[in-house]
Amino acid sequence: MNWTFTKMNGAGNDFILLDNRSGTHRLEKSTLARLCDRHRGIGADGVLAVEVPTIAAVDFRMRYFNADGGEAEMCGNGARCFARFAARLVSPRPSRISFETAAGPIVALLEDDLVTLEMGTPGDYRAARHLEFGSGGGEVEFLNTGVPHAVVFVGRVADVPVVEHGRALRNHEVFAPRGTNVNFVEAASDRLLIRTYERGVEDETLACGTGVCAAALLHAQRTGALSPVAVQVRGGDILSVSFERSGDASFSHVRLTGPADFVFEGVVSL
Repeated sequence: MNWTFTKMNGAGNDFILLDNRSGTHRLEKSTLARLCDRHRGIGADGVLAVEVPTIAAVDFRMRYFNADGGEAEMCGNGARCFARFAARLVSPRPSRISFETAAGPIVALLEDDLVTLEMGTPGDYRAARHLEFGSGGGEVEFLNTGVPHAVVFVGRVADVPVVEHGRALRNHEVFAPRGTNVNFVEAASDRLLIRTYERGVEDETLACGTGVCAAALLHAQRTGALSPVAVQVRGGDILSVSFERSGDASFSHVRLTGPADFVFEGVVSL
């Protein structure tokens, strides 16, 4: 069987995009993991499939699968790529689309290669607590911005052994049984610098949109920083997170703005 695909990236976070509105693609875990394999497949941090929505008042359904083939609730950088890809399936091409995700409905506003996502309301805030990891541990905060994110604020993010410490926190008993994504964040003069260990990829990635949101919101919670907050990812791109704050760790109208780029199209034989 031949599958037509599109390769995209959002701030360096790369994805395979599939049009599965017909339902003909069997999205099996082993198949998707093979597609994401960077040595024997196309190579990607995850797979995004466009499907017919199962709820009213949205245009599409987005399904997101990590590089290990496991399905996840949401992916911020992936959702921006999904929005640009799905918009090409509509004529005339819209500047606004909506789609369902396992984390709730999302609205995307498109302007050239930039996409702004109207994110869902974050939840499950957990204040900083000391956890043991690596060579002594540190203060870890938590926020679910569509998927779970642990956030560790550090003095110099370039010095953090992200894979070692990220893996330890990702599998920490506090976050059992499903684990968590892990972000290490440095507050520079005019922006945050972030590095992320992604659950399901099981490695550091160049960017993570929901992690960027978690870092920005927890930074505002800690420091009183005003909206918007600029966050520079490891891939070099700067994403913007805007929000409204209505109380202690209570955020609404969260928006994530960043690039979504087409890389190439192809056909893969399975």
